[in-house]
Amino acid sequence: MRFFKLILVMALLVTLAACSPSKFKTYNGPEVTRIWVYKERREMFLMHNDEILKKYEFDLGFAPEGDKKIEGDGKTPEGNYLIDRRNPNSRFHLSIGINYPNAEDRREAFILGEEPGGDIFIHGRGPNIKRPKSDWTWGCIAVTDREMEEIYAMVPNGTPITILP
Repeated sequence: MRFFKLILVMALLVTLAACSPSKFKTYNGPEVTRIWVYKERREMFLMHNDEILKKYEFDLGFAPEGDKKIEGDGKTPEGNYLIDRRNPNSRFHLSIGINYPNAEDRREAFILGEEPGGDIFIHGRGPNIKRPKSDWTWGCIAVTDREMEEIYAMVPNGTPITILP
C-alpha cells in the first residue's frame, strides 16, 4: 500500500510538471536579422531584413535621456552592438545580453576617468516587478515576461542591435 501511494504521488508530480507552462518557447519563423531600438519612442522592432516581425514597447534606465557614458548613470547605451549572451536564470525572468561596452564606450569612459559599466540586457520584469513605474532599470531594456519569452526564442546570439536616441 505504501509503495502504491509513492507511485501515485510521483505520477501526480510528473503530470503537474508536464502541465505547467514553460518560459522557454520555440520559434520557427523567419530569422531575426536585426533589432532596432528607438529610445525616445520606446519602440523595439525585431526585423527579418526589411520586414518587421514583431514590435514591442519597453521601459529603460531611470535616466533615459542621453547615451550611457559611465557605470551607474542609469542610462541605456546608444550605438551598434550585438546580442552576445543569454541568461535563462535571470532575476528578471529571462534576459539576453548586449555587448556593451564596445571599444568606443571604453574609450569615452577612460577619457572621463570612469568605468563604462556593463551588464546591459533586454529582460523581462521577473516576479518582483508587477506594475513598474516607467524607466525603472539601471540602463537595460525591459519588456513584459511574456514578451521576453518570445524575444528569447526568436533572437539568436550574434544578432546586431542598433539603439537610437
